[in-house]
Amino acid sequence: MYYAYKYRLNLSDAHREELDRHRDICRQLYNHALYRLNEHRENNGKLPSMTTIRSELPNLKQWWDGLSDVYSKVLQTIVERLFDNLKGLSKLKENGYGVGMLKWKPPREFHSFTYSQSGFKLDKKGGQTVLSLSKLADIPIRLHRAIPDDAKLKQVTLKKEPTGEWFATFGVEVDRNPPEKPDELTDVVGIDVGILKYAHDTDGTAVESLDLSNEREWLEREQRKLSRKQHGSANYRKQQHVVARRHAELKQKRRDFLHKLSNYYAKEYDLVAVEDLDAKGLMELPSNSRNRAGAAWGTFLRMLEYKCEREGTYYVPVNPRHTTKECASCGVKTDRPLWVREHSCPSCGFEADRDANAAWNILARGLKKVGVVHSDSTPVETALPTDTVVSAKRVLEAGSPVLNARSA
Repeated sequence: MYYAYKYRLNLSDAHREELDRHRDICRQLYNHALYRLNEHRENNGKLPSMTTIRSELPNLKQWWDGLSDVYSKVLQTIVERLFDNLKGLSKLKENGYGVGMLKWKPPREFHSFTYSQSGFKLDKKGGQTVLSLSKLADIPIRLHRAIPDDAKLKQVTLKKEPTGEWFATFGVEVDRNPPEKPDELTDVVGIDVGILKYAHDTDGTAVESLDLSNEREWLEREQRKLSRKQHGSANYRKQQHVVARRHAELKQKRRDFLHKLSNYYAKEYDLVAVEDLDAKGLMELPSNSRNRAGAAWGTFLRMLEYKCEREGTYYVPVNPRHTTKECASCGVKTDRPLWVREHSCPSCGFEADRDANAAWNILARGLKKVGVVHSDSTPVETALPTDTVVSAKRVLEAGSPVLNARSA
């Protein structure tokens, strides 16, 4: 199993200067490799292989001052990045998107470089944990959570955020299988995600969306201040940093909420059924795109998927088509406008919250997909659980959306 662990670096001014120097050398190498790639294509009519471009690195060191100061594996990963970007463009073109050519990277668009397989290690020096990087420095690192003892460090990526802070992200391989999935499913749940209520599940819990209105107002206020500064001035750069901090705070709060919510569902249930949403397609719809972007459904579902795999929980994505329209009791489809939040079936008379009805349909499809029958009664035989509204603040503070609701 492969995971990523991200940590903040505690940097001195000398460390920052050296990291920035290495980052800029990597950026220049990326641009040079792109130039050589285009030159090969013009002369030979076809693209060179990645091995061809890599083989030129030893000769570059003979005349390029500073290139030898960067670890060789780092230089190789820069060439890999170029070809990965090229593959990404080719894939978009195959899917019908109009794509252009790869462009040279200016300093503001190149933020990271990677040590792969070797050249780095975590060590204890002077009573603190340091990240030892070959040809760079021993940099203190803030390990706010431990890396598993049996984990193998495969690579580390050093990235400079817009706020000016540097982070190290470790690619970690854990040589163990996830817990076995249970033969008998006792705790199952279907989850319908939305905007007014972020998650509505079949246990009757409705988790409110995270309120980031104050953070957005602060961000907009700082952006207006930035627009009034003279571009390129010292005050402009200072305000740029303030805006970046506001963006980072908003992102951190959202991801903290999503991590805790997805972790709860992965640990508490044997099976989690969710909608297989096309998050990118939803963003392209003509209205309400800002709220859809803020909801970050795609991020939540990706977090939920890998955490279910880690905990040995069935993660079952199902077709979301007509989950809101179909009656969870009899299956009759009823069209209703979006502002109608109650489900009332004209055929069987079954009544429920609109999102709760959708959650039951999602669970039924999930159970059918894995070929099991759940022992609990259907909504036809028993009324749906009384909805318990849980604020997003409680998720953030307690790490569980139903701290008291399940025990009540």
